[in-house]
Amino acid sequence: MKINEYLGSESLTTLQLEEVDADILVIRLNRPEVSNSISTQMGRELIRVFGAFEINPELYRCVILTAAGERTFCGGADLKQREGMTDEQFSRQHYLFERMNRAITHCPVAVICAANGSAVAGGLELMLACDFAYASKNAVFGFTEVKRAIGTRRAKELIFRGARFTAEDALAWGIVNKLCEPCDVLTEALSAARDICTSAPLSVTQAKKAIDLGMQTDLRTGLYVEIEAYNRLIPTADRLEGISAYNEKRLPAFKGR
Repeated sequence: MKINEYLGSESLTTLQLEEVDADILVIRLNRPEVSNSISTQMGRELIRVFGAFEINPELYRCVILTAAGERTFCGGADLKQREGMTDEQFSRQHYLFERMNRAITHCPVAVICAANGSAVAGGLELMLACDFAYASKNAVFGFTEVKRAIGTRRAKELIFRGARFTAEDALAWGIVNKLCEPCDVLTEALSAARDICTSAPLSVTQAKKAIDLGMQTDLRTGLYVEIEAYNRLIPTADRLEGISAYNEKRLPAFKGR
């Protein structure tokens, strides 16, 4: 796989990687025996994998984050590992997990979550760090930083009560984009990923940047961010290829340049 060049010699023990169609990387959380809970090692490995895109954003055009097993996407932090941790050890691990989520959030290519089962606590944070998500109809969700997706009042209710919510609720509130039969979640995510791969990769990167930054600021600044993102695309070969393909009535062949 192309990404191996950037991962170093240490093998991955908590993740499985699969390269699909050369331009799609599937990352599977691979601790199904403990509900794919996030250990310190998994945090380190996710940082390593997503960090590869900081070194070379052209590695793949889309990433899918999913998990092994059929019932649980991720049950959050590994609480058995946290048993007996000192405050210093806990803080160090928590900071590692913050870095992990930032690595996913700021990945320069599109990241789709294929939640093949329930996602609670830190598992839901992983899902929300992705650009969008498809989920199993049987999934259950709970807790975490859902404010940015569902609004302050509903987020307070869920967090204060420690309540969980259904896949149907997640769809209605905009936390997930689509519900699928359990066996179809990854298939639907791959279909979306292949659609993304037909778009100009630099345009996807700039659109992601404009949306993420623009939504965090006022309208005037957001429009400025959008214009700056667009201006970065003017001198690219892909812009000229898009114009040529339209006029020649053919599919464009974008190269990411």
